[in-house]
Parts: sequence; C-alpha cells; structure tokens
Amino acid sequence: MSALIKTVERELSLRLRLILIALFSLSHVHALDFTDAVPPDELAVAIVSAMSDEEALAQTFMLGWIGTAPSPLILDWIRQRRVGGVKVFGWNTDDTLALAKSIGEMQNTALADSASRAGDNFHIPLLVATDQEGGWIRHVKGLTSETPGNMAIGASGRPADAYWSGYYIGRELAALGINMNFAPDVDVYTNRDSVIIGPRSFGADPTAVAVLATAFVKGQSAAGVIATAKHYPGHGDTRLDSHGILPRIDAPFETLWERELLPYRFLAQNGLPAVMSGHLAFPKTEAGDGAASLSPWFLGEVLRQRIGFDGVVITDDLMMIGALSGAGSLAQAAKQALMAGNDILMFSSTPSLNASVWTTLLAAMKNETAFQARVRDAARRVLALKLRYLRGEDAVPLAPDIARIKEQVPDTEGAAFFLDLAARSVTLVKGELPLNPASAGRVLLVGEYGEFLRAGRRAYPNALTCRYNALSPSLIRASDTIIFCLADADGLPYLQSLRASGKRVIVFSVLSPVYLDEVPWVDGAIAVYSYAPVSFTAGFSALLGHIPAEGRLPFPLDAPRWTAP
Repeated sequence: MSALIKTVERELSLRLRLILIALFSLSHVHALDFTDAVPPDELAVAIVSAMSDEEALAQTFMLGWIGTAPSPLILDWIRQRRVGGVKVFGWNTDDTLALAKSIGEMQNTALADSASRAGDNFHIPLLVATDQEGGWIRHVKGLTSETPGNMAIGASGRPADAYWSGYYIGRELAALGINMNFAPDVDVYTNRDSVIIGPRSFGADPTAVAVLATAFVKGQSAAGVIATAKHYPGHGDTRLDSHGILPRIDAPFETLWERELLPYRFLAQNGLPAVMSGHLAFPKTEAGDGAASLSPWFLGEVLRQRIGFDGVVITDDLMMIGALSGAGSLAQAAKQALMAGNDILMFSSTPSLNASVWTTLLAAMKNETAFQARVRDAARRVLALKLRYLRGEDAVPLAPDIARIKEQVPDTEGAAFFLDLAARSVTLVKGELPLNPASAGRVLLVGEYGEFLRAGRRAYPNALTCRYNALSPSLIRASDTIIFCLADADGLPYLQSLRASGKRVIVFSVLSPVYLDEVPWVDGAIAVYSYAPVSFTAGFSALLGHIPAEGRLPFPLDAPRWTAP
C-alpha cells in the first residue's frame, strides 16, 4: 500500500510540475489569460514547491557580464542553471542596438528548452536590471536621454517632475527590454562631502525625498519597469565610497529612523516593489560594525517588521570591498546576505559555473534546513515579482523590437519634458539676472565640458573660451566677465586664481553646488544639477533672462548637517 501511495504522489507531483511549466512557458505570450486569476503570490508558492534546490537557488542570482555581446559564460548560466537575472553595466551599453539584441538573445535563451534538462524547464524570463537614475548616473548610454537628475527634481520641488522623470526614463528602458531599474536613489543628502551621492540625491529634507521618490516610483511603474530604492539604510551621511571601503556612519538608530529611513517608511506604504541593500556600517545601532547588507537586524527586524516592506531585497554588488569586509570569502558573503534577508545576490562579473559561490550555497541548501527554507522564500519573492511585472500586455517586452528602437530612444516626448525640468530647476544662488551680452561686455567662458563651451557661445556669440589648464593672464585681461563652470573640487584652484583679477566672475555650477561655499567672493552664481546638454541650455537661458531662475537649493549651503526637528 505504501508503495502505491508513493507512486500516486510521484504522479501528482509530475502533473503539478507540468502544469506549472505550461503556465510560465506560455504566460509570456499571453496565451493563458486564466492564470491572471491566480494571485502572483499563490502561483509563486506553487512554482517554488515544484523546483529543485538548484532551480530555486538560481533564481536568487543576478550576474553581470563583460563585453557588448553576452559572453559564453553568462549564456551557460542562463541555459544550464536558469539564473534568475542579469545586470546591465555601463561597459555593456555604448551600442544601444547591440544591447537590445543581447537582451533579446538572453531572454530567448532563458525561455528555450534545454537539451540537457528536457522536461525540466519552467521557462521563467530573466529580470534584466540596470542603474539609470537620471543625471549623473546613466549606465545605459548610447541613444538614451541625458537628463537633469534627482537634485534638479529636488530644486524644482514638484512631485510631477519626479513622476515624469521616472516614466520617461522607464519608457526608454522598456523599449530596450530592461525591466528593472536600480532607481530612485533615496539617500538623504546629509553629508555635503558625500561625493559618491551628491546630485544623485533629491536633497537634504527627508520628507521631500520621500515624496519625490514615491512619485518617481509611480512614474517608473507606469512605464512597466520595476523600481528599486537604494541604498538602504542610507548612503548620504558619509563622504566615503562603499565600492572601495566599508563606510561607518556614526548615527544612532533614532536619528536614522527620522532621517535616512523615512523615505523607505513612506515608500513601503505606497507599493515599492524592491529595495537595494547598501554596504554600509552603522556601529551605533544593533547591527554593530558589520555591513547593513549582511545584517538580519537591518533587513529583518527593521525593514520587514518595523517598516513593513514586503517586496524584494537585492544586494548592491557583492564584489565591492564593502560587502566582503568582515565576511571573508565571496561565498561566505553571499550566504550571509541570503540569511540576512536579501532575496537576490548581485555580482558585477560572471563567476564560473562551479565556483565556490555556487557550490557552497548549494551544499548549504542540501545540508541546512534553515538555509534551504530561506533560499526558497527568496525564490518565492523573486517569482512573485516576475509574475506581477513580466506578464500582460503592458509588460516590458522580453524581446525588444530592434526595428523600432530608434523611434523610441531617445523618447521625443521625454526630450521636451527634460528641457522643461532643467529650466524649472535653474537656481540663482548669488547676484542678479539677467546678464545680457551688452552688459556682460567681453565674456570669457572657462570650463571642462565641451557642451558648456558650445552652449555659452550660443548665448554670447563673441565669447572667448578655454579649458582650465589653458586659462592665461592674457585671456583674463582680454575679458570683462568670466563665466566659470564649476563641477567639483578640481576646478576650485583655477576659480580661486581669478579672485584678484578685478574682473566680474560668475560661477555656473553643475552637479552639486556645495563648492560655492568655498568662493563667497564671486559676483554671482547659478546652479544646475547635471552636465546634460539640456542643463547647460537652461542655465544660459536663465543668465540671459529668457527664463526665470525659479529653482531652490535642495539643501542649505550654510547648514551642512541635518538636525532632528
């Protein structure tokens, strides 16, 4: 009798598996509309229960690759291991059409039957992710729009600007087959020396950051793209870069709750689908000296329980030094990350198929009941996310339409919007406007960006131009007004050299305007927040008086530190 029961159980299990395979293999072409009646969470539970350990573990991996075309190794991971996702980095993106073809090839590989695994394929599409925050951080280059960025949105102060920024950025990504974006950056701009965050932040007010980030997420979701808030718990109060070190942020939890964590609290109540955990240490909290990305307290007790976030958590790149600090090997860091509560492990390069990061985790699944349960729970969350976003008529296409990409990217509606946003965000920091050609006299444009010099010559046709290292006494003597483009600390010595020149000096600040604190002696200053062409156009339009400079600084120059109300 027991043998008969086992036979029936095996047959039922096989039938369930075949049904689930059919559901996923056909859902991407919308052939089984009745599956929409099954809630994604329930369907994800059923699929995970039918998966092997290898299949469940693979859903937690997201891998980068080197080169324009998919490498043989990344295709092996997709074909043989059925990896859950791939990450598009800047080094993959110079040729936009080639990128779209690569994404289509990888998705087709994921959905294809495998000769070595016949009858075992769930045909689950890939999460295809990138970092397209807008402004400074634009991993997908090529044809995509250069935009004013988050700090420009903070300067305009309009949630509608955040919504449409997320929407148009998302619409371009969707045209390329990219269905997940590691944006918005919701780091509060607390430490003005934070060169790694700077203009990526919406500003210094946690409430404003929360409102603008929520609008951005809504816009991106309207374009069909999965938004991911980062870098949890918050990267804005350190000048260090977690790519090369594990930063320590000496803030107590009470401060974090009202400052860094406030945007996440707001977003969790408004449908945020994903969070990226950052490699940051908060030694004055219960997490101690370790990375928050590996902390069960930060990810479990705080994010899941106190904040109530129920979406997917993905690590920042596990190959960053900050992730490995104190963890030991990459495999150990990956295991800690999953046990802490991350659902996706992100790697910037492709490990070999049988590298220790895979074999160690698979062995732990087979030998440790708690770890196996955690991995299956992570896979369930990943599958639920895919079922929620990658099916239906409005989903991002799995295979991009190559013939239409040049019609869709850059987005023509988006181009008009981003110019308007740049115009709304121009901020008069000091002095008076306009500075028309007649009152400016002989103009000297000094800056490192070619687009700044070209836009400046359009505004002041008779202007002289030079780069920093070509700034000479003869050029200074030949000018009445010097318009100096300042982007970072490297430009400050050249700007300071003009102090005793006796000339009128106007600073054209791009990126974060924090460096204006160092030059209180200048005659005037305006701020834009990116080096996108639209930002230079808007800035010179404001200088000429063609548009008002109605933006407001998203942080106070004279109060660098946030204090609790």
